[in-house]
Amino acid sequence: MVSTGEVGCIGDDYYEAILTAMLSVGYSIPKKNILLSTGPAKSKSELIESAHMLVDRGFELFATRGSHNFFKQNDIPTTMVYWPDEKETPNVLDLFRHHKIDLVINIPKDLSKTELDNDYTIRRSAIDFNIPLITNARLASAFITAFCRTKLEDLAIKSWDEF
Repeated sequence: MVSTGEVGCIGDDYYEAILTAMLSVGYSIPKKNILLSTGPAKSKSELIESAHMLVDRGFELFATRGSHNFFKQNDIPTTMVYWPDEKETPNVLDLFRHHKIDLVINIPKDLSKTELDNDYTIRRSAIDFNIPLITNARLASAFITAFCRTKLEDLAIKSWDEF
């Protein structure tokens, strides 16, 4: 049985609080490569600014077909990767097996069997390969903004009285 809980963190601003919350539950700041499988148009749109920030900071973005096409239309370079059930390369699972992904953002697009099966495989495999996983566009955007704006060494340990 697995239980989940909530973490409340405080910071000097919203993004510092998000960053400390994510770090406190075991997330790490990605080093180089991020997989984007960003679901419906609304979720994709929420991640445009964040994706630009990642590219500006030298991250390599990998994306499933729909996300790749969307980001390409918005001048965000990504490397297209194939779904787990496709026998083409580069395949999402190959990237996981070769430890090439540091963060997975996977947001289901719809409730079709193919979509659900592929998304499940991506999420399950991310967990199996110990790759941080985010399944919510708003949280993904906030986390990306937080680690792009704040360096770990700038996070200060403060007493309650300092807040």
